[in-house]
Amino acid sequence: MHLHRVWGLGCCAFLLSGLLCFADQTISVSSPAFAQGAHLPSHCAYKGDNVSPELHIGNVPANAKSLVLIVDDPDSPSGLWTHWLVWNLSPTTTTIPEGKLPPDAREGKNSFGHDRYDGPAPPSGTHRYFFRIYALDEPFFPKFRTDSDRDAILAEIKGHVIGKGETFGTYSASQ
Repeated sequence: MHLHRVWGLGCCAFLLSGLLCFADQTISVSSPAFAQGAHLPSHCAYKGDNVSPELHIGNVPANAKSLVLIVDDPDSPSGLWTHWLVWNLSPTTTTIPEGKLPPDAREGKNSFGHDRYDGPAPPSGTHRYFFRIYALDEPFFPKFRTDSDRDAILAEIKGHVIGKGETFGTYSASQ
C-alpha cells in the first residue's frame, strides 16, 4: 500500500490505493476580544454580561454552502459542556458580532438548556472554551430545531464537513 501526498490549491490530498481523499480545509477563526489561548473577557462570562465574543472567520472553502459554530468546554467536571450552537450561518460570514447572531442563523440547545449563548461559568479552576467552525457542503439542515443539541447536530453534519477551524480562550472560576 502506497501513500502519496499531493499539494495543490491550498488543500492537501492523499492518494491511497487509487482512492483520492481530500483533507478538510482549515478555516481561520479568531477574536479581537481574546488571543488564542488567552483569557476571555469577564463580560463574556455567564455571571458577567453573558455576551458572546466577536468572532472573525476566514479561508472558508469556496464550495461551502453553510457554516456551523459549536462552542464548548472540555474541562467541565460533568464532561463536555456546550455553551453555544449556531447553524445556518452563511458561508460568506466573516464576522459574528459581539452579542449578536447573523441574519438567518439559528441557535440550538446548549448544556444549560437554553437556545442561546451562555458564557463561561467554571465551578473551579481554569477551563478552556473552544470556538469551532464547520463548513458544510449542504445549505443547512432543516431537521435542526431549537431543541437540537450538540450530539444531534454532529450526527447530522457527519459526512458533510468540508472545512473546519477553531480558536480557544480560557476562563477561571476566580476571574
